[in-house]
Amino acid sequence: MIEVQNLTKSYGPIAAVQDVSFHVAQGEIVGFLGPNAAGKSTTMRVLAGYMPATSGTARIAGFDVATDPLEVKRRVGYLPENVPLYPEMTVRGFLRYAASVKAVARDRIGAEIDRVLEHCGLADMGRRTIRNLSKGYRQRVGLAQALVNSPPVLILDEPTVGLDPRQIIEIRNMIVSLAAQHTILLSSHILPEVAMVCGRVLIIHQGRLVAEESMASLAGAGAGMIIEIEATGDEAAILEALRAIAGVEDAKREGADRYVVHAKPGADPRVPIGRALVSGGIGLRSLTTRQRTLEDVFVESITKEPRPAGASDAERESA
Repeated sequence: MIEVQNLTKSYGPIAAVQDVSFHVAQGEIVGFLGPNAAGKSTTMRVLAGYMPATSGTARIAGFDVATDPLEVKRRVGYLPENVPLYPEMTVRGFLRYAASVKAVARDRIGAEIDRVLEHCGLADMGRRTIRNLSKGYRQRVGLAQALVNSPPVLILDEPTVGLDPRQIIEIRNMIVSLAAQHTILLSSHILPEVAMVCGRVLIIHQGRLVAEESMASLAGAGAGMIIEIEATGDEAAILEALRAIAGVEDAKREGADRYVVHAKPGADPRVPIGRALVSGGIGLRSLTTRQRTLEDVFVESITKEPRPAGASDAERESA
């Protein structure tokens, strides 16, 4: 439903998005993650037809974003991070305007507005002026306009920003329910939220796609366990002993007397770790295990990708 191939977007000499390729199948909910200024919002703006790519291609429901922009916009509901609303309009008036822009048939507009108001928890807010709404309710209005005319693809940039915990749960459940009729690409900085909602994640860093992983693979036995160790002794000797074990992929220190070991997929090096540390005269206080989380994947992905030369944080802020 969403196909991106070698997408690049440059601002002068600075490439905000570099050679990004991915796809999102019909009915999928895919999380699009990355640190600030990574290129998430720029990619979403290109997909929604708000700005052109410098090179590469993007297709929505079979239509090319560059050559068929109107057909793409008919099939995309877009919620930007900063929702552009008309504060002097009522909620219902704004949604009526959005419906007319999206060419909803006149005889369907009333029913369509009622549908999205109910779906977004705004049924009692239709006559309220937007400027008098809380930030959370303004976010709901933005989501409602994205849903007008029930587009097959939803692109949601930080859909739960500004919402309280109860509202976040409601919006999360709503997004999950939308997957039956919509393909959804969403970005968020709340990683547990993404893990609960999305079936797959894409991670972008410094304009490049650096990881793609399914939630099922994170929970599976082949994902590789993480072993947390508390031990006293010489740091260099401890790390050398850990890294020499066959089932260990990586080991690092994470605080005073605390070490984290990433096991190779399918390996269980706990017993060899215990033996190696004890036989080496290391004071082993504790050894616990856990599965890799989305946070682990995120941190691993953004810490091993080198920063391109000449791209400062200030220059990349617009991404």
